[in-house]
This record gives sequence, structure tokens and C-alpha cells, in this order.
Amino acid sequence: MQLDDLYRRVIMDHYKNPRNRGRFEDDAVTVDLNNPTCGDRISLQLKTKDGMVEDARFTGEGCSISMSSASMMTEAVKGKTIDQALDMASRFSSLMKGEAVEFDDYEELEALSGVNKFPARIKCATLAWNALRKGIDEDK
Repeated sequence: MQLDDLYRRVIMDHYKNPRNRGRFEDDAVTVDLNNPTCGDRISLQLKTKDGMVEDARFTGEGCSISMSSASMMTEAVKGKTIDQALDMASRFSSLMKGEAVEFDDYEELEALSGVNKFPARIKCATLAWNALRKGIDEDK
């Protein structure tokens, strides 16, 4: 099996079976963002405590890239420190610019590496990550 096929399967698995989809009933930092170019919308909720991302959930609508990226992001940052989550967001941005980046801490993110070949789709992939940065910033 080619790597591209494996990556496509990972993306489609997160799209069809999103992790952490839903809303918290109690207090959480909530960030709503959209990508007007293609209509992707995300509502990200973060729970942080003592400098850690305790939990993350999302709701929204969009293409397979934006929704699978949100699913992967929420999985990747849970249990990480705020600094680790921000570092991961920075590395993800580098990945979208075509730079060689490894995610030993959550390898499934590498499945989105091919998105950089389609500039119009980069905003789709980074929507959840931008919401993460904004949520962390608002939580300070």
C-alpha cells in the first residue's frame, strides 16, 4: 500500500468517525471560526487547568480535511501542556508550508502533509489549529 493511500484512509477515518465531536455541558473556553472561502465552520471547546489541556471537543461542518484535522487536533493536544499544544500548532503550520515535520507525539497528523500541494485547502486544514491558538490566548 502506498503512503498516500494510507494517509487518505487516516483522513477518511477521522472524517467518518470523528474523535471528540460534541460539546461540554459545563464551562469551557469556546472559539467559533469559519472559513468563508469554502464554508467550513468549527466551534472548538477547550478545558485547561494548571497549564494543561485537559480536554477538547468540537462541532462544526465542513470538508473532510477540516473535520478530520479538527478530530486529529483534539486528540493530539489532550493531556499536553499549553506550551506543547502551541508548539504542535506551530509545527502543523510548518507542515502546511511544505516543511518536513515529524509528529512523534501524534503521528496521524502527518496524514495531512499532502494538503500543502493544494493551497486552497490549507485554510481547511488549519482552521481547528487557529481556533486552538485563539482559545489558548483567550484563556490566559
